[in-house]
Amino acid sequence: MTVPLPNGDEFSVSPDAPERTASSASPKRKNAAPTRATLARKWAYLVTGTAYLPYTHAQIEEHFSALLDEVFAAMLSDDAEPAQATEAGARLVALRCVGPDSLRRTMEVLGKGLLHEPELRSVRSLPERVLQVLGALASGYGEALRESIQTQQEDLSRTLVTLERETRRELVLTQARFEQLFAGSKTGVAVTRVDGRVQRVNPAFADMLNRPVADLSGLNLYDLVHPEDADGLREGYRKLLDGESHRLELTRRLVTDDEEPTWAGFTGAVIRDPAGEAQQLITLVDGDTDVSLLQRQLSRQALHDPLTGLPNRQFFGTRLERALRHADPSFGVTVYHLDLDGFSLIAAGLGQKQSDDLLKNVAAKLRAVVGGEDALIARIGGDEFGILIQNTATSPDVATVIGMINQELSEPVYLEGGSGVAVSACVGVVHRPPRDIAPNELLRVSDMTLRRAQVNGYRQWALSDSALDTRERHEFGLAVSMAGAWETGEIEVHFRPLTWLEDSKPAGIEARLAWNHPRHGRIGHDTCVRFADETGLIIPLGEWLIRTACEESDARLPMVVSLTPHQAADPDLVGSVRNVLTATGLGPSRLRLGFPAGAVLAELGETVDNLHLLAEIGVDAELQDFGVAGDVVCLVDVPVRTVRIAPRLAERRTEPLAERALRNLIETANIAGATVIADGIDSTGDAGWWKSAGAHIGAGRYFG
Repeated sequence: MTVPLPNGDEFSVSPDAPERTASSASPKRKNAAPTRATLARKWAYLVTGTAYLPYTHAQIEEHFSALLDEVFAAMLSDDAEPAQATEAGARLVALRCVGPDSLRRTMEVLGKGLLHEPELRSVRSLPERVLQVLGALASGYGEALRESIQTQQEDLSRTLVTLERETRRELVLTQARFEQLFAGSKTGVAVTRVDGRVQRVNPAFADMLNRPVADLSGLNLYDLVHPEDADGLREGYRKLLDGESHRLELTRRLVTDDEEPTWAGFTGAVIRDPAGEAQQLITLVDGDTDVSLLQRQLSRQALHDPLTGLPNRQFFGTRLERALRHADPSFGVTVYHLDLDGFSLIAAGLGQKQSDDLLKNVAAKLRAVVGGEDALIARIGGDEFGILIQNTATSPDVATVIGMINQELSEPVYLEGGSGVAVSACVGVVHRPPRDIAPNELLRVSDMTLRRAQVNGYRQWALSDSALDTRERHEFGLAVSMAGAWETGEIEVHFRPLTWLEDSKPAGIEARLAWNHPRHGRIGHDTCVRFADETGLIIPLGEWLIRTACEESDARLPMVVSLTPHQAADPDLVGSVRNVLTATGLGPSRLRLGFPAGAVLAELGETVDNLHLLAEIGVDAELQDFGVAGDVVCLVDVPVRTVRIAPRLAERRTEPLAERALRNLIETANIAGATVIADGIDSTGDAGWWKSAGAHIGAGRYFG
């Protein structure tokens, strides 16, 4: 069985020829496409790496096949300047193959490929004809590219004219809206120069002072507040102008015309020109009426958790910004991000009221832990809490605070009904972050650190690590872009052989994913599967992998496809496999699906039911990651004929105790009648060791 690759190589596997026959690692379909189709795929593969094409992989191959047909027609025509080649160049531009290297790659692949095409051997003066055709193609490409750029420039000019017209219109509307709000607002508004000299006030502000609007123009804003409050307001605006704060919010006393002071809330902002220079101050003034008191109460409710009374995530983020700006440079701040362990289990067992009471108790305990510090505690999620400590010379270290938190939480709480409940927490810690870090970014880092701690189990904590944060952010970025990569054909199915250790004959073919990333190179199967599993893409991508594997399968050898725990537990797995077998015509016995042993033992979802149903329709199962979870019992309880040794166990086979355990494990599997597969075989020595240990089939770089 052979499969062509984009570089023109092929990979073959057959009972009589188990080793590589070329530099590829993929089997080939039956009835291989002619050389012209191979050249079209190679052309498509090289050019799509130079530019983004908004088409599926199949559509791209179809377009380039049609383009190559035009090129061949040009080669076989008698025209000195073949129109087909010129049209092909123009169509390349229409397909958006306009990257910096698109034309160069086209010239390279066609210049080499056309000279060796069997269909073109009859062309007289073939090298000269190739030059003529490629010249015509380049001419058509250049002319189409010129026209495309000219069209884009004309569109841009029209857009700019339209944008300018709309901008002027919006400016007029904005000014009109401002005037309407300024005049009709019940909140006092004062527009002043940078030194506080009043330029304009609205009627509401004049009413607060019991003065006509005209009398206030030219006065100084600081003269309109109580003398004891003027310096505080002036200092607030100084910080605003110097960039030390981004918003002014103060409560000060206004002096009315009858010299009776009245409390009012001042909210100030700076109006700057495009160069960043301060031009004016704008101040909103709210009288301390019943309405304003109600508004402040509503604002407090919006910024606090109604259950525990703690600040919420929004309030916590605001305080983070202030704390970072004013923190002591010698000690900085520390952020603790807590998540209660197993809280969903507690809530399900006790009920809503008891779980709410528990959360209130946790809030009280956290207050007690940091009672002696300049700290803020917030509830930033369902069972997640945040602690911000502004460190001093006497502040305890991170490990001490973590110990105090879990010691306090471990004390049982007796809830209604007499239940004594204790909890623990995993904690992500960001110690002394940079002062210029954005609050949202700081919370994102603390959340990533918390998730890293939770991987290790309950009551764990982790300290943020910039290198790990960068790597995880890079991986998260790759993971979320995987769906698009699949759509554009960057993700492919590759195949590797499974080989009998006894006589080195083919024992099967395994289908695996490979991501040909344009910037990061080749990303292997295990990483692809992990990314897909984390982003929820694994179900559709896994179904596509099974379908592609069945389409490429050699009827003489079993095709193996590994499943993740989510795939194995999918209630639609059996129906999906039935549909694939029906569509491809592959016999059920030629397909073998790999089930993770941990998912089988844990009876995750419908894993065990899927195993039995697949066995009933004739699809074999392979127990993977065998030997690390007490999964020998699976050989009796589920219809499994093949087991694959867990990589973690196989890697330690040189250790005496691990070697003995491996040999005993393989012997047990043999007694149960199972075929044993060993992966990661890279050398003759590896193959010999596994053969002597009793394994039957090998996989790895040694076999191709």
